[in-house]
Amino acid sequence: MKTLHILRHAKSDWSGPGVGDRERGLNERGERDAPRMGAALARRLQPQVVTASPARRGQLTLQGLCTGWPALAGLPHRTQEDLYTFSARDLLAWLQCQEDRDESLFLLGHNPGLTDLVNRLAPGAGLLNLPTAGYVQLSLPIDRWREAGACRGELVWQLFPRDLG
Repeated sequence: MKTLHILRHAKSDWSGPGVGDRERGLNERGERDAPRMGAALARRLQPQVVTASPARRGQLTLQGLCTGWPALAGLPHRTQEDLYTFSARDLLAWLQCQEDRDESLFLLGHNPGLTDLVNRLAPGAGLLNLPTAGYVQLSLPIDRWREAGACRGELVWQLFPRDLG
């Protein structure tokens, strides 16, 4: 059994004219939501290494998570170029190449790829849209990550910023 934790980057800033997609930061809501989500996740999860997109909004979301979840801050997080994608197919290919010794993975990336990945791995989830700074936990009935494409996992838990009150 494998566990997959998925978090979409927090709300990005579209106000800067001429700023490329990879370079967009977070807007005020994104800067507020990332630490709040970190604090909420800390109450339920053990800290673990996060593998994040190299996009600036992904990196800033990870920093915000660590602000709200201090135990996360000291871990050796990874940045993976392959997570700067909007494709579930690309995300699945990345997932299937991960080390089997890792029973749990936590990835931070982008939509629509994340929403599509959740629905592919856990067809019963019926997730219409993973909102910005939204989190889902999937349980996958596999022993090897390369088996992820053929499994029917289940959505164990979800937490969205709107749930925080």
